[in-house]
Amino acid sequence: MTDGSQFIDIILFAMVAVFLGLRLRSVLGRRTGNEPPPADVGYGAKPGPAPDNVIDMAKKRRGAEPVVIDAVETTLTGDLLRIHQLDPSFTPEIFLQGAKAAFEMIVSSFAKDDQATLRPLLSDEVFENFRRAIDARREAAETCQSELLRIISADIEDGRLEGRIATVSVRFVSEQMIVVKNAKGEVVEGDSAHSVKITDLWSFSRDIRATNPNWLLVATRSLDE
Repeated sequence: MTDGSQFIDIILFAMVAVFLGLRLRSVLGRRTGNEPPPADVGYGAKPGPAPDNVIDMAKKRRGAEPVVIDAVETTLTGDLLRIHQLDPSFTPEIFLQGAKAAFEMIVSSFAKDDQATLRPLLSDEVFENFRRAIDARREAAETCQSELLRIISADIEDGRLEGRIATVSVRFVSEQMIVVKNAKGEVVEGDSAHSVKITDLWSFSRDIRATNPNWLLVATRSLDE
């Protein structure tokens, strides 16, 4: 994949699509059709050096130099490295760009009771949990005013590869303004004068061999409890 197409993918991560069928692809990237197919190599396989017709006599005197491998691979270990080897388009930087865009959209959509936007971003189980929370809020005649002020940090906590399914967990630390009001307009949770720092662990998953590049949110956990 060229640097230009990667740059386009990063921009598309942050776009909010109008139609439901495009929303998730806009948030978590899309393939351009120019990428190489997933590498069908062993987890320890490395590409050989490029042919070189110029003989470096100094190199011959000091012995062969080590082969330079993919710079991304040198920063990854374990299952994260295996994910990258099976799908070279996966890098921590690009993945986190999409994860942060998804975090912003999901937090905002949940506060607005926007289930149509949430649905294609979440697994069935997570969507059902969100839907029940939204329904409970409606039954209590409560309204939620939530504003994501900033994402303080977003770091990959771990990665797992089980068969074809890759799961990557991200620790988000964010600053938010959250106020919940009852039917009378009285504040029952939060404080409009003070923001709160929230730490969450979100897990995203996808079939690494599928042509669909979309990652779904499959688990959430608050680390502030």
